[in-house]
Amino acid sequence: MRVTGTVQGVGFRPFVYRHAAGLGLHGWVRNDSDGVLIEVEGDEAAIGELSRRIAEEAPPLARVRSVSSAVVDVVGEAAFAIVASAPAATSTAAVSVDVATCRACLDEIDDPADRRYRYPFTNCTDCGPRYTIARSVPYDRPATTMAGFAMCTRCQA
Repeated sequence: MRVTGTVQGVGFRPFVYRHAAGLGLHGWVRNDSDGVLIEVEGDEAAIGELSRRIAEEAPPLARVRSVSSAVVDVVGEAAFAIVASAPAATSTAAVSVDVATCRACLDEIDDPADRRYRYPFTNCTDCGPRYTIARSVPYDRPATTMAGFAMCTRCQA
């Protein structure tokens, strides 16, 4: 499946992963220079349901422009995974605009018991900078101004 629109930096790959794995599908999802590419194997009805969910239930900041598909040879994937992005010389992928801090992140910042208490750069897949920190697409941390800042172990999990 090829998904175009604003689908990078908005939690789209984890969204696809959760739904594909939950439907018992195998394959992978990755960002590329045109949006998101998904290779999926499994029951035809489950694949149809995944396609429907992608079009109708995408994450809040995602704007799905199109979902197209083509039949490819089955390779026997053992599970579903998020795989490394595939950069290219030219790109048509859209990056989300920056979004004000969401209520959930503000609650974390204000909670003395939270590890993000008073941390001014708190953001999540539903809020925070996108466009202003993107250097290139595919939108992955190494392609942003955040590349020089290592994530802590808990954030990597």
